[in-house]
Amino acid sequence: MKKIKWTMLAVLTAAVLTACGGNEDNAQSEDKNASKQEEKSQEASMKEMQEKLDKQKVDEKETVAVVNDDKILGKDFNGMLQNAQMSYQMSGQDPTTKEASEQIKQQTIDSLVGQSLIMQEAAEKGYKASEEEVQGQLDEIKKQYEGDDKKFAAALKDAGLTEEELKGQISDSIVSNKYIDKEIKADAATEEEVKAYYDQVKASTPEGQSVPEYEEIKTKIQEQLNDQKKQEVLVKQVEDLKKDAKVEVLI
Repeated sequence: MKKIKWTMLAVLTAAVLTACGGNEDNAQSEDKNASKQEEKSQEASMKEMQEKLDKQKVDEKETVAVVNDDKILGKDFNGMLQNAQMSYQMSGQDPTTKEASEQIKQQTIDSLVGQSLIMQEAAEKGYKASEEEVQGQLDEIKKQYEGDDKKFAAALKDAGLTEEELKGQISDSIVSNKYIDKEIKADAATEEEVKAYYDQVKASTPEGQSVPEYEEIKTKIQEQLNDQKKQEVLVKQVEDLKKDAKVEVLI
């Protein structure tokens, strides 16, 4: 009799364990389904966001602005627009709202007009980029792809560029940097300004988070403040150049 009872108990126990195991399997299955649904939802949201972002672009061949005799094309606009959109997203803002999209559009146009004016001024003053300088920077970029021409070509394709267009961008960057280094002068940040900036950062740092000692980051802060000062002078220079320029925005 005892044997029968233990047999029945074993059967019942096995049945309970099987049921529990089934519940665990069901729970795992539900978790997987929920995870897949969440992934699909995220993919759908990302796709929807990208579609909204793409609507802010213009035709690549469209002339978006004319600065004196220099035409700014849609391809240039779209490239800078994408950078602005990413900046908004990285700061936690939605670049697709009506207000944000208008701000991004205006910022993009302003930046392109400013670049055009600086490049025109640099050309008038005789600033140039040599073939050696351009090739040197191009070689540095290619090194990032470990000499793999296929990877480099794929990266160019993803960026919507040809190698010649990339070389043109490198050349413009070299000329622009030469002009800024020589023509844009700003006072260096003082010790008082650097210390004041450090104290401000330290005071605004949440409790529990550490801040490096002043001497450790003093040089970096000074470089940052110097860049800011130079940027302010550059903005003023662009505004001065605009006064004598013919700028027509077409979008």
